[in-house]
Amino acid sequence: MTAAVIFVQMISTRETESTATDVAGIPTPAATQGGEAPDARPLPDCRKGEEPALLTSYDEWPETLVDTHFALDADYAPDDLRPVSKAGFSGDFEVRKVALKDLERLRKDADQAGNPLGIVAAYRDYATQQDLYDERVKLYGRDATQARTARPGHSEHQLGVAVDFRSEDADDVDQDWEQTPEGAWMAEHAVAYGFVMSYPRQAEDITCYDYEPWHYRYFGPKRAAEISASGQTVREYLWSEQPT
Repeated sequence: MTAAVIFVQMISTRETESTATDVAGIPTPAATQGGEAPDARPLPDCRKGEEPALLTSYDEWPETLVDTHFALDADYAPDDLRPVSKAGFSGDFEVRKVALKDLERLRKDADQAGNPLGIVAAYRDYATQQDLYDERVKLYGRDATQARTARPGHSEHQLGVAVDFRSEDADDVDQDWEQTPEGAWMAEHAVAYGFVMSYPRQAEDITCYDYEPWHYRYFGPKRAAEISASGQTVREYLWSEQPT
């Protein structure tokens, strides 16, 4: 199955309604799937915006929130990118140096468990994300594309700590990947290596993107465990930490 066919099959469009507005003037939904504490700031809804991302110095990568509202500058490009080959993966991809050791541990343990992994995407700069987004808009239309592809500046891949995984013997990946041995192994074990699935199933109105069982963001094992234990999505957890 080609990547284009997979993309068409996975597209879903949604409309979200706002019922409140937070102090920054961002429309917010009535509630999130995981619920909120009474004094919690409402999570912004999924309408697109161009608010500058907060906590964007390179050493704040574990706290930086990028989503449909908050964007990185076009020149955000970590200076410590390293090829994934240093972690034993094939492909012309890069991640930040801080993720390499745990990425290598993950690869070795997945191999040992009989679930060898590959990578289909890692760091993307602003211009590359722009090209990808524009290409998909031409093919599928703007509304459909935005459910599956971040606009430039709004992608976790620009942080240098997001990785799209696949089965080693596959050319691509789709929404059924979590049902494969490799995808199931990742879903169960990735947190132990510092990786959290950014866009889990049945959370589209919270994450603002369709389910992506292949897309994991690196936080380090301790922080990843905290996010997992919270029961929140990555977006919810990071929103609760953003400065007011």
